[in-house]
Amino acid sequence: MKIVFIGDIVGSVGRKALKNMMPRLKQKYPNAVFIANGENAAAGKGITSAIAKEIYEMGIQAMTMGNHTWDQKEIFDFIDRDDKMVRPANFPPGTPGRGHTVIKVKDQEILIINLQGRTFLPPIDCPFRKVDDILDQDKKKHKFVFVDFHAEATSEKIAMGWHLDGRVSAVVGTHTHVQTNDNRVLPGGTAYVTDVGMVGPRDGILGVERNAVLQKFKTQLPVRFVTDEGKWHFHAVAIELNDDTGMAKEIQLIRYDEDHVFFE
Repeated sequence: MKIVFIGDIVGSVGRKALKNMMPRLKQKYPNAVFIANGENAAAGKGITSAIAKEIYEMGIQAMTMGNHTWDQKEIFDFIDRDDKMVRPANFPPGTPGRGHTVIKVKDQEILIINLQGRTFLPPIDCPFRKVDDILDQDKKKHKFVFVDFHAEATSEKIAMGWHLDGRVSAVVGTHTHVQTNDNRVLPGGTAYVTDVGMVGPRDGILGVERNAVLQKFKTQLPVRFVTDEGKWHFHAVAIELNDDTGMAKEIQLIRYDEDHVFFE
């Protein structure tokens, strides 16, 4: 079993990058399950039904979300029907959508869980207790369990990795849009990386047009942030799992940009 998880897709440039890279990735990882974070796919804020359909048609088999889940109001019209999309499971009870789902790949099943951190983000329910509840209630005891932890603080992400080591196949971080170089398999067999990175504008600041961000830092005056245009970069991870145990054998970083797309 191999999972390719694609970092936060940001705006139209991110979708362009995904469209460009998916045929190449399918060729390189022919039997992989493809999962992506889509919470920034609509102009950097949220997702629409049409964009979700577009991303699925490119070959993404499941989608995780995050703190921008509700930024496009039409999400409320379709998220309950989309069983391939998961929003953070530790949103309060009664929130639309689902925090975890199971996708079938050939004769295997993968439990996908989305969580959101609380440090420097809204104070929602505890992600540590919530993931414990999900795993305790998972009576089928799925062998393959994938967790996207959408969080700001590196310490909180690392803590989640250790909290789940040996209990899930992989814990990957999203949200900060900068790929970290700490990919490893933890002692208990859980693949971990603090942040997968992003798919979108290469020369902005976290996908946002950089002059506006610079003005904000230099003046502290109100500015309007817009998604940047221009060339793209593409960040993801490839995780190989043991078919017998469900635990990770390795996790590798994937990193390309529009000017440097090389495949073996």
